[in-house]
Amino acid sequence: MTRTTTRPLLELAAITKTYQVKQGLFAKAKPLNALGGVSLCLHKKDVLGLVGESGCGKSTLAKILLGLEAPTAGKVLVDGKEIDPRERRHLARRLQPIFQDPYSSLNPRKSIEDIIALPLVVHDIGDSASRSQAVARMLDLVGLPARVRRGYPNQLSGGQRQRVAIARALIMKPEIVVCDEPTSALDVSVQAQILNLLGDLREELGLTYFFISHNLAVVEHLATRVAVMYLGQIVEEAAAAALFANPRHPYTKALLESVLTPDPCLSVPDTHLGASYPNPISPPSGCRFHPRCAQVRDICKTTPPPRIGNEGGHVDCHLYSGAAAH
Repeated sequence: MTRTTTRPLLELAAITKTYQVKQGLFAKAKPLNALGGVSLCLHKKDVLGLVGESGCGKSTLAKILLGLEAPTAGKVLVDGKEIDPRERRHLARRLQPIFQDPYSSLNPRKSIEDIIALPLVVHDIGDSASRSQAVARMLDLVGLPARVRRGYPNQLSGGQRQRVAIARALIMKPEIVVCDEPTSALDVSVQAQILNLLGDLREELGLTYFFISHNLAVVEHLATRVAVMYLGQIVEEAAAAALFANPRHPYTKALLESVLTPDPCLSVPDTHLGASYPNPISPPSGCRFHPRCAQVRDICKTTPPPRIGNEGGHVDCHLYSGAAAH
């Protein structure tokens, strides 16, 4: 697919989000820049994997995508049209979430049928009979037996609950699905089943995924493109195969080196990142990653890194600008 001639299905244009945070009872509120000018594009049937450590801003970006929060600046566009976060009903017809925890994301007082059909009820789509038929189709699509429709979430396993959450997300026939760590609360064997299901549904229904995860093995399995976020900024973006074969940013390399190996003879990998994480209220000058970078240069401490483009992606790092050599 030629990206230069195809309009993105979803576009994030310079999204920033700033919170006012107090660090004491009588202290003056200080700005916390959770997102600092994030720009990303998703084309139809893309799976964009967004990776980074906890606290880097991934879930904040997901909330903005879902209309749960408004950006401080920047735009969210679907098919080239800006989305007003106040028009959440319109947005929900095109974009649906799958949340991290299948235990807390399902109402324990409602039956499985009521949970899956709820989006149709909220949007006043169809009558009782057509909604029941739609639920039956969705249960079959996600691999659950028809008998579970009368049951309740506490009667299902974690994997079955996540299948219910997927069915609820897809019953509105959205084009884009925001997956916020959808397998992290599940056993490893069940994770593989859910990932395979998501892959099959993408092919069958032509879905586009915005896939948030800290698990690089999961992202490598499913993503077509990967964006790496550090302290509210995208530091590298590339096609998945290219990024995993040749990571460029030192932070990306450290994340890949942190993946545990099944070899019992090898110890826990040392990423050389240290145990501390920068304070987002007072981020480091220059490159935000420089206090933890094993390849830091003097210029990194004072000057924000340039964006260096390559085929289908970019990296924000002085190491590739030529200036770091001096």
